[in-house]
Amino acid sequence: MSHRLQEKVAVITGASKGLGAAIAKRFGAEGASVVVNYASSKGAADDVVNEIVKAGGNAIAIKANMSDPAEVEQLFAQANQAYGRVDVLVNNAGVYDFQPIETLTLDFFRKHFELNVFGYMLAIKEAVKYMPIGGSIINMSSTVTLFGPENASVYSATKGAIDGLTRALSNELAPLKIRVNAIKPGVVATEGVQAGGFLESEFGRETTAKTPLRRLGVPDDIAPAVVYLASDESSWTTGEFMVLAGGHR
Repeated sequence: MSHRLQEKVAVITGASKGLGAAIAKRFGAEGASVVVNYASSKGAADDVVNEIVKAGGNAIAIKANMSDPAEVEQLFAQANQAYGRVDVLVNNAGVYDFQPIETLTLDFFRKHFELNVFGYMLAIKEAVKYMPIGGSIINMSSTVTLFGPENASVYSATKGAIDGLTRALSNELAPLKIRVNAIKPGVVATEGVQAGGFLESEFGRETTAKTPLRRLGVPDDIAPAVVYLASDESSWTTGEFMVLAGGHR
């Protein structure tokens, strides 16, 4: 069986749980050497690494707060030290907190933009230093930019920013043959979403009802598309947005 990411080195941010963990495991199964980044959940990150290694794959965990320039620099230097380059970056680390506009504060705004936007740009800036020709960057965006949920203006604004930087950097990095694409998942049932009580809430029920395929997503609905964008199969695809949301708009 041929592995679609054989000999590729991939850094996946926020990969200790949820969507990031599912992507990391899928990448490991497809033959990539995986750097599992985490901010605080060392145990969870080690579990992901162990699962990949047990299945015959190659992985290490590296701690870094993705909004801290020194830590991000260190993350990619260590990845390069371990594997000799970085072929793929999956920008997945993020924060979301739903609040109405009345409660907006500068701190709340900064918390979201520093990780969700500045963090993505920082990671790209550092990854490109170690990326050979033909590298691939995949940014996790969201369908919130399409359906605009209430009380999520700040989070939605960060994802709109991701769409803008994806398009602009796809042009800027094209001379290096580095592709930049984004995935826009719908509501995916991850640990974080479940812990937030979204699934049992009216929001979860309403979203399911408005989704033509009548269910919320699971991480394994998203991971194969990330593999495709990381692989050479998508070598003529850049600056694109892939919507995976069961038809929900």
